[in-house]
Amino acid sequence: MANPWTGEVTLHLDGEPHVCKLTLGALAELEAGLAEGSLIDLVERFEAGRFSARDVLALVVAGLRGGGWGGTVADLLTVEVAGGATEAAKVAAQLLARAFSLPDSQG
Repeated sequence: MANPWTGEVTLHLDGEPHVCKLTLGALAELEAGLAEGSLIDLVERFEAGRFSARDVLALVVAGLRGGGWGGTVADLLTVEVAGGATEAAKVAAQLLARAFSLPDSQG
């Protein structure tokens, strides 16, 4: 079970729960792989509702890897995400919010 107070979010892949977390290492890997801009630009795209499927995929992969998952983007392309693209986008947004907010402000 994910602990939101430590920035964790749960995502179900092929029916199995996986804990996602944007650790410092996951954030560095995410930023290095961004097609455009910085992490701040990514946050701004999510806040404005201008994020892309590529943004969601990059965030989910970073979160999964921060949670201990050993897979790659290619692995994620072949699994069933419970809730589909909508749930993946929700998890991506929650990961960003939890990584860049104080515990008192997390919902």
